[in-house]
Amino acid sequence: MGIRMFRRLFALLAALAVSAALAQGPVQERKLANGLRVIVKEDHRAPTVVHMVWYVAGSMDEVSGESGVAHVLEHLMFKGTRTVKNGEFSRRIAAAGGRENAFTSQDYTAYFQQVPKDALPLMLQLEADRMSSLLVTGAEFAREIKVVMEERRLRTEDQPHALVAEALNAAAYFAHPYRRPIIGWMNDLEHMSHLDARNWYARWYVPNNAFVVVVGDVKADEVFALAQRYYGRIKARPLPERKPQLEPQQRGARRMVVKAPAELPYLLMGWKCPVLRDADRDWQPYALEVLTGVLDGNESARLNQSLVRNSRVAGEVGAGYDIAARGPGMCSLEGTPSQGRSVADLETALRGELARLVEGGVSADELDRVKAQVVARQVFNRDSIFGQAMEIGRFETAGLSHKDIDRVLERIKAVSAEQVRAVAKQYFVDDALTVVVLEPQPLGQARPPPAPPGVRH
Repeated sequence: MGIRMFRRLFALLAALAVSAALAQGPVQERKLANGLRVIVKEDHRAPTVVHMVWYVAGSMDEVSGESGVAHVLEHLMFKGTRTVKNGEFSRRIAAAGGRENAFTSQDYTAYFQQVPKDALPLMLQLEADRMSSLLVTGAEFAREIKVVMEERRLRTEDQPHALVAEALNAAAYFAHPYRRPIIGWMNDLEHMSHLDARNWYARWYVPNNAFVVVVGDVKADEVFALAQRYYGRIKARPLPERKPQLEPQQRGARRMVVKAPAELPYLLMGWKCPVLRDADRDWQPYALEVLTGVLDGNESARLNQSLVRNSRVAGEVGAGYDIAARGPGMCSLEGTPSQGRSVADLETALRGELARLVEGGVSADELDRVKAQVVARQVFNRDSIFGQAMEIGRFETAGLSHKDIDRVLERIKAVSAEQVRAVAKQYFVDDALTVVVLEPQPLGQARPPPAPPGVRH
């Protein structure tokens, strides 16, 4: 895409952003006496609303022996309270014409409903109720832990790429809790009890460790009044001390092989990289975001053009980076070699692309393309009330602010070609690298039997 075409696209996207903004109000925030923050963004384009509750408690807050408990509690949150029977929570939302779900990450656990705007008071009532009076019984736990264990089998143990990603985190982090999987280790799930889940709920599910995000066809003052009515009665409680758990400096490349039934080999490479901590002062995360787009933004990006279309060393290839996180960051490259090519060939080719970028930099056209994609993504996010709520929540849980969202967009648009080259040279080095290779085993091969007590794999 040339500069002239980029300018036309940028002008169109900017016009769409302005059009969307006319129907949206500024983000407003209030803090209740119990510490709960309520963040509201008015968007009057449709008579619907998204209501989200974010708890700043994810798998990184777990301790050894209890991995997976944050996710297990997420399941149990739908089982019933002292006033709402098991299953009634979801039935009420469906009856109101809404949809709901929840998700657990390394950094947070979040719950949401998207409903007609008249149903918003009911959503606050239901969420406030399970924030304060959830019932965690042995019987419900016994049923749900089986569901979670089966989820681990289906989504991790039977998915070779997921096993590789799990191994990468376990090898890359010696001290930081990002080394533990969100779903939990199977052994921890097998030995978990309802008391572990109940203790997790008592420890972290308090108003002073949560915030509410409401986006949609609402009036902010009315939302604040509803929040005070339903959430305001819940008492704050002291939170456990959060210690830094900083990852020691890596002092050399780490390599691991994962053997699992699969058709094709797979390569995953991860480099420790910084994430955004200060939206005004930091610059490297913005350059890393652009670098990732240069390598893997769409079909015209470097990796796809060079390794899939031209040299055909890879069947699939990609790059990843998340600019916002509570813990340490990582940049990744991944790929599947083409038929007749090896994982070693693919790794050499990926390293060659990085070297080419460091030596030759990036072109103006590449920068234009990536920045246009960033602006487009922002426009599409703002076209969805759910996307807006998610963006606010992700920034807030990462220790940033919803006030930084526009600032981040402006800083990314200002990234220079020299900054992209500089971060590629500084962070994509072997001393910060972890490599995991999938070595395919025959399909249909049974899982290896569990090790006897006291024996480690």
